[in-house]
Amino acid sequence: MKGLSGRLAEIRGYCEAHADPALVKKYSRYFKEGYDAYGVSLPLFEAGRDRFLAGWRGELGLPGFLELGDALVREGKYELPSFAISFARAFLEEFTPAEFQRMGRWLADGVGNWAHCDFLSGEVLSPCLLRGVVPKEAMAGWRVSPSRWQRRAVPVSLIKPFKQTGEIEAALTFVGPLMPDAERVVHQGLGWMLR
Repeated sequence: MKGLSGRLAEIRGYCEAHADPALVKKYSRYFKEGYDAYGVSLPLFEAGRDRFLAGWRGELGLPGFLELGDALVREGKYELPSFAISFARAFLEEFTPAEFQRMGRWLADGVGNWAHCDFLSGEVLSPCLLRGVVPKEAMAGWRVSPSRWQRRAVPVSLIKPFKQTGEIEAALTFVGPLMPDAERVVHQGLGWMLR
């Protein structure tokens, strides 16, 4: 039975074996905050994700994958938080308010770029809001978080729910505290939601 460090090493090893410096160069221009990546192509990333999920699902379940995710989001290389978010997304049907808030901690303590913020917001947080796992008020404290990624996640997570409900006034009121935010990435998230 592999422990957490063994699984981390296996994921790192997979990324190292499929690294492509040309992809790192290609995508680095999209990340003003820096892009430290292995350069794993999307098809190879998806193949690895599916392999790890299939191989470890029975043993780890949601709790084990979230513990692994806690470690992965703190890693420096781009692909590792991508695995964490993908693993979490595979267990969305089991999410409770506790898992939703844990994703908030990932935003505050590990996520370090707009792509991971938006991936987590659109593919994990939004579905939780749409399914009623938590109300939007579960993100109220995020609007004043020291983490710009947690603040950005508020409007980005609300895009799908407010498209569905059409409650524009409620959306504007809820994101109102973010309007004077000085961070560019937060303004971009707001702009995306308001479009």
